[in-house]
Amino acid sequence: MVDGCTHATGTEQRMDEKQRHAAGMRIRREILGDAYVDRVVANTTDASSDFQDLITRYAWGEIWTRPGLDERTRRVLVIGTLLALKQWDQFRLHVRAALAEGGFTAGDLQEIILQQSIYCGAPAAHTAMRITRELLAESG
Repeated sequence: MVDGCTHATGTEQRMDEKQRHAAGMRIRREILGDAYVDRVVANTTDASSDFQDLITRYAWGEIWTRPGLDERTRRVLVIGTLLALKQWDQFRLHVRAALAEGGFTAGDLQEIILQQSIYCGAPAAHTAMRITRELLAESG
């Protein structure tokens, strides 16, 4: 539950689209940081506004607010999945956010990468480790 918004699990009411968007923006800011979200919002155009709304309502407002997993577990899953898919821009974004906003350590990230190396392959893990080292150096 995020700020009183719940998902239908019996007698609870489902969020409407406006509530889902508001909940999505709150958790998106919590996970990725205000500076990143402010940049995305400022750079939203007519061509990207529908996509931004979709991501905010569904990825953040519907999925990230579900009660079944805590935020740390969701972050681990996202980082591992992005490594597996070799989505390096999004990997950088989520690793940077895990360090700055999520309280992750270098050791936490190393464990995620080692775990994924077995299932996703050494080349992807090698790239992920290099990117993570760069981000750790940036963050001090």
